[in-house]
Amino acid sequence: MDLAPFDLLHPRYEAEHQLLVLELDHGKANEIGSRQLAAFAALCDHIEAEPAVTCLCTTSRRVSASGKPIFIAGADVTERAGWDDARVKAHVHDQRRLMQRLRRLPIFTIALSHGVTLGWGLEFILTADYTLATPGASFALPETGLGIIPGARGTAELAHLIGPAHALRLGCTGEPIDGAEAARIGLAQELVPDLGRGLQRARELADRLRGRSPTAIAAFKRGLLDALGQPEEARLAVEAAAYERCVDHGEAARGRAAFAAIRAGEPPTWGPRTL
Repeated sequence: MDLAPFDLLHPRYEAEHQLLVLELDHGKANEIGSRQLAAFAALCDHIEAEPAVTCLCTTSRRVSASGKPIFIAGADVTERAGWDDARVKAHVHDQRRLMQRLRRLPIFTIALSHGVTLGWGLEFILTADYTLATPGASFALPETGLGIIPGARGTAELAHLIGPAHALRLGCTGEPIDGAEAARIGLAQELVPDLGRGLQRARELADRLRGRSPTAIAAFKRGLLDALGQPEEARLAVEAAAYERCVDHGEAARGRAAFAAIRAGEPPTWGPRTL
């Protein structure tokens, strides 16, 4: 498996779990600039084409000079010195499109935060299917104090996850919250004691994915996301299309033929993932 195109993200493939782990470790505080955005785009190319990956976990062991753990401390605004307004708008537009692409990856994605998660870092959390946080994690949106708003889907999507009241609290005031509060309001879905236990939990989830149809997983995720916010009839039409995709690509027939074996804990050999 060629991980070189996104080596900047420090990838590690754990074949026994079919799990791709990114351990971010760059710059002063894992800030995200143009080079990292290009690496994430290459990551998307890889995952969309690579059937061996069924789960992605993004985390970091980075620690600041003062000993503070860091996940992603925001966008790299220093690279924008000298940019005009048009270039800034185009750059953030590209970020928004990339975040949408990350959200729509056809696999199960996990974010594991063990430290400072600011701005772009919190927006990245919104691209994950499931977020784990340690008690030492911290989350905040500083953008309104810089004369801007969260522009990489944060303004558009945060309230869908945690409700408008908490979204307004975080976005308008910039108030930081810890891992426990993030779990309480639904920004994180699970609180884990430490980074090691978080990685263990990611592997547990990845192992559950291994026996399931990659096509069915992709269809379920796509169908669920496409149905969000739609009226009932539209949601049911999306579900029908997703179900029939599994039938048309032979996964339903494989599941029927191997039903007894599946119940015994021996899943069949599923077909290649189709989107």
